[in-house]
Amino acid sequence: MATTIGWDIGGAHLKAALVKDGEVLAVEQLACPLWLGVDHLADAWQTVSAKFGAPGRHAVTMTGELAEIFPSREEGVRAICHAAGQLVGDTAIRFYAGPLGFVAQEAAIANWERVASANWHASAAWIGRQVAEALLIDVGSTTTDIIPIASGVPVARGYSDAERLETGELVYTGVLRTSLMALANEAPFAGRRQRLMAENFATTADIYRLTGQLAPEDDSYPASDGRGKSAEECRARIARMFGRDASAASDAGWNSAAGYFRERQLQLIGEGVAQLRSAGHISASAPFVAAGAGHFLVTEMARRFGHPITHFAEHVPTRDSVRRKAGMCAPAVAVALLV
Repeated sequence: MATTIGWDIGGAHLKAALVKDGEVLAVEQLACPLWLGVDHLADAWQTVSAKFGAPGRHAVTMTGELAEIFPSREEGVRAICHAAGQLVGDTAIRFYAGPLGFVAQEAAIANWERVASANWHASAAWIGRQVAEALLIDVGSTTTDIIPIASGVPVARGYSDAERLETGELVYTGVLRTSLMALANEAPFAGRRQRLMAENFATTADIYRLTGQLAPEDDSYPASDGRGKSAEECRARIARMFGRDASAASDAGWNSAAGYFRERQLQLIGEGVAQLRSAGHISASAPFVAAGAGHFLVTEMARRFGHPITHFAEHVPTRDSVRRKAGMCAPAVAVALLV
């Protein structure tokens, strides 16, 4: 079988999986701020290619068409398709178009609505071949996908981002880049409720650095203030959300504030899970399948809703040394295996 690289081109990260003979040999994730220019995609792509070598084929899925640099999602798909095609040659690359499968560049542009933000569908389509009934929950750096799987296929009611926001299948919250002001406009402090600053002073990465749940290798973006990522610096950023300095409370006090924001994020994800469970597509015994940098939140969701838990990475044909990264980069792994 040909060697394949699966690519997931996001607005903030480029993820890639190298597959040969049905086995995932390596997985990489690089920061790729696409909103600053398409040249960032080329730089990150070439960095990965230097590690992986030249495969026989490339399989691409994307969400980066939403980046602010593009005047429309259609233009975003077109630009990303052209950029990727120029990097490897049109004949060696195929783009994931959901129910249409893998298509060449011209067909991808013509069917841009199927190609746009279809990475969730790839993950669900592949895991459905391993687990016939499940709820796939991929908590990433920016968003959370919640996809029901029945009889081995995704049974999502929405397809586009807009539709999935309506159905609860897309919750716009993640464990790295979400500003704390998106989780709450007030929070408890010193026994009172206090309104918060509507500023990007702190992000969810600060929460999970303090809880110890965010692995350093997944913490790929600078802190919101450009400073360090120590516990003290994370507490200082959270304190700024309250219009205060870290000296206004003890370390335990700010850790408690971080726990409050964690609970708010769990509530947002839980509302999506409850909406999906109410549709009746999965039984009470169906496992939750955890994926993404925030997989630890899925474990908590399964506990709260009383479902068994399994991890996307457990079902990936790979070595143990690669397995953790495979779970972080599920769509890239999925398109490489599906193609």
